[in-house]
Amino acid sequence: MFKNLILICIVANTHTFAATYYVSKNGNDTNPGTFSQPWLTLQKATNTLTAGDSVFIRQGIYNERLVPLNSGNVTNYITYMAFPGEDVVLEGINITLPDELAGMIDIRGKGFINVMGFKIQNAKPYDNNAGIFIDSCQFIFLFNNHTYNTVSSGIGIWNSKNIIVENNEVELANNDGEQENISIVNTDSFIISYNRVHNGGPGTNGGEGIDAKWGSSNGKIFGNEVYEQPDDLGIYLDAWNRRTFNIEIYNNIVHDCTEGIDIASEAGGLLENISIYNNIIYNNTYNGITVGNWGDVGVTQRPINNVSIMNNTIYNNGTTGNWGGAILVENPDAKNILIRNNLCSQNFSYQIAISDTVPLISVLTDHNLIDGFRNDAGEIYGADSVVGDPQFVNVSAYDFHLKSSSPAVDNGDGANAPVFDFANLARPIGNGYDIGAYEYALTFINHLHINPANVFIYPNPFSQNLTLQITHIRKGEKNYHFKLFNMLGAEVFNQELTADNEAIKLNLPSGIYFYIINGFEDSTLAKDGNIGLVGNGKLIVK
Repeated sequence: MFKNLILICIVANTHTFAATYYVSKNGNDTNPGTFSQPWLTLQKATNTLTAGDSVFIRQGIYNERLVPLNSGNVTNYITYMAFPGEDVVLEGINITLPDELAGMIDIRGKGFINVMGFKIQNAKPYDNNAGIFIDSCQFIFLFNNHTYNTVSSGIGIWNSKNIIVENNEVELANNDGEQENISIVNTDSFIISYNRVHNGGPGTNGGEGIDAKWGSSNGKIFGNEVYEQPDDLGIYLDAWNRRTFNIEIYNNIVHDCTEGIDIASEAGGLLENISIYNNIIYNNTYNGITVGNWGDVGVTQRPINNVSIMNNTIYNNGTTGNWGGAILVENPDAKNILIRNNLCSQNFSYQIAISDTVPLISVLTDHNLIDGFRNDAGEIYGADSVVGDPQFVNVSAYDFHLKSSSPAVDNGDGANAPVFDFANLARPIGNGYDIGAYEYALTFINHLHINPANVFIYPNPFSQNLTLQITHIRKGEKNYHFKLFNMLGAEVFNQELTADNEAIKLNLPSGIYFYIINGFEDSTLAKDGNIGLVGNGKLIVK
């Protein structure tokens, strides 16, 4: 029988005045907010919580917004969290949001706040009404939330810095409104990771799955799955009219959208220092990856500079009656474009194409695998290309691992190549770098999907009691290793965890620590006896 592991870590040498509160549909705002005497409303919680405080929201449907009044600080985050194992819904069906950028969860000018575990639905009625809206904030962590049926974005991040959006589900966003399913706008130092974005609405103006745009910088978009976006593309970067730079897009899966991953400068802003690698892109209506040349009428230049497109696996994009291929460069203002080690297989119109308006000196193309050259206008092989069937393990099941006999094995170029593959295996394995998202391994590891939903930690930061919940543990098995490291990288704690653990006593000084949780070889969850990474992250001891 599956059960959860609850691990309580007790830190003996720290002190705190932070409080933990509770909200319940059976509560009363005149109560003290304890577990046995909870509050009734979210507003009571938002008006009360100060730095270091946490509130657990118990199961139920709450017909109100969550609008925090206060900020935390660098060692004392404020945490708003659904009670573990319970469904907490913020329902907007009877709420009219302001006719502006606004959300059911709405955080403005605040910092050091965690928002975890909520379902937010029916954010309406105006074009820019979102499920979660963040503006002019810093150090906000959005984890394990689910937005559904929002007129605008499921999650919108504006004019902020140091933002993490992790393991959320965004469904039926942009249901006739503006912006994108997840929008990152004029935001610096952001991570968008392990989210599921799917079945978006038509979108009056926008509607892309994930979009970092208009001056955003120093960001990473990885581990996401974007799919079933029949009216819009999967992942998008658009400088608009501001310099947008230093963004990595990697280890994502994008399928069944209009296009896979596109980049553009729609209104003349410089887009530069962009890396697109280790992505798996398939079954999209048009292109897998496009360096685009569209936007506002009257804009004379759309500058894009220093773009690396490497080690992507791009399969079966483009459809009969339309057009489309694996990779298209159509922007004549684009410079320093590198297309290397990509596996382009059976895309409809072409595998790699360069428009005739693009100076060939601007694009370096080499060491790509070409399967299905169509001789379309602008289509090229590139230097040192490999031609032939890539020999996927099971393409009908969209398993794009390579067989040992694949011509992609050891035929890539290691120059500027990513140091890991889609499965987070170190590159290279064997005699050289492989082409595509996967490195071939003699016995490739069937990793546990690195899904932070398997690990639930609260509160964080903490001072005395920390609860660590890992789902799907069989009682009596030694399933996991839990390791802690300090800021210098020294290991300070290492223990095997089982479902029988109840408490582990620690004695840690205040500071920042990093944890890694791995599965054992004998775990029933690690297929074929292989170890899987379950989760990793940061803990703060106050």
